[in-house]
Amino acid sequence: MNDSRFSRLRSFAYTPLIFVALFFLYNFTAFFFSRAFGPAVQAIAAIPVSNIPVDIPTSGDTELDKVIFRAGEKYGVDPRLLHAVIWQESKYDSRAHSNAGAQGLMQLIPATASRFNCRNIHDPAQNIEAGTKYLRWLLERYEGNLVFALAGYNAGEGSVDKYNGVPPYNETQNYVRMITSRYGKTVHPLFTPDQARIEFGLVEHVAQLVS
Repeated sequence: MNDSRFSRLRSFAYTPLIFVALFFLYNFTAFFFSRAFGPAVQAIAAIPVSNIPVDIPTSGDTELDKVIFRAGEKYGVDPRLLHAVIWQESKYDSRAHSNAGAQGLMQLIPATASRFNCRNIHDPAQNIEAGTKYLRWLLERYEGNLVFALAGYNAGEGSVDKYNGVPPYNETQNYVRMITSRYGKTVHPLFTPDQARIEFGLVEHVAQLVS
């Protein structure tokens, strides 16, 4: 009997050590399996993107609309104007190809695509970015005169300079008329990207959405 009592007492003596061991085991494993050691993807799971204002036209493709909107934000060009240009150029068809060799959504010729760093002319994001940069460049060249900028986009800035205005080409004149009618303006002020977000009513529509 004394031996059994001694055995029970010896078992109780190890109880605190067992609790200490469990405590360290729990904290040690919890440390390594915490969020800090989780996949890096968790940190970028949700990325905020801009919510597109309801008065901006839509292509019918949400992802394409986001590409157009972001390009406008980035270069200080009204996304509404970009939609008007893309509609006239390709009707939102990234496979569009003209007899003159213009290709993609914003109908870039290879030389213009290369000039504005578009490596894949049929990639919607690259095509729109290069086309937007070119349009911004033209707007700066003609000090916000949208008529001249559009004429330059269609016929080349050399033709606009030669005629000191819209060249006497039916295609170009119709092109300018159609886009300015759709956009509703013949002037596009030269804002910085930050100014453009305010002036074109884009900043009020920022929302935490997941792209």
